[in-house]
Amino acid sequence: MKNKYSVYEAKTHLSEILRGVREGRSAVITDRGREVARVVPIEGLTGFEKRVAELERTGVIKYKPGADPSKIKAIGHCPGIVKDFLKDRNRY
Repeated sequence: MKNKYSVYEAKTHLSEILRGVREGRSAVITDRGREVARVVPIEGLTGFEKRVAELERTGVIKYKPGADPSKIKAIGHCPGIVKDFLKDRNRY
């Protein structure tokens, strides 16, 4: 994956750029050859930790940082939510 994209290329390859950012790489967006933006990973959280934080923030799960991931509990009764989360986490 390259790290410099024109605006047109960035729109065309956004999924590829975001995949790279999830893996810790950054990308630069240019407009007429001039750098105008940088897409960088958010520091401090891994893909799994980001996903857990997002699900906890939205009230889907309850999780204490540093706890065993297999102990994640769904809030309320949502059949299959933990199974779906565990399957989904492999995407990140």
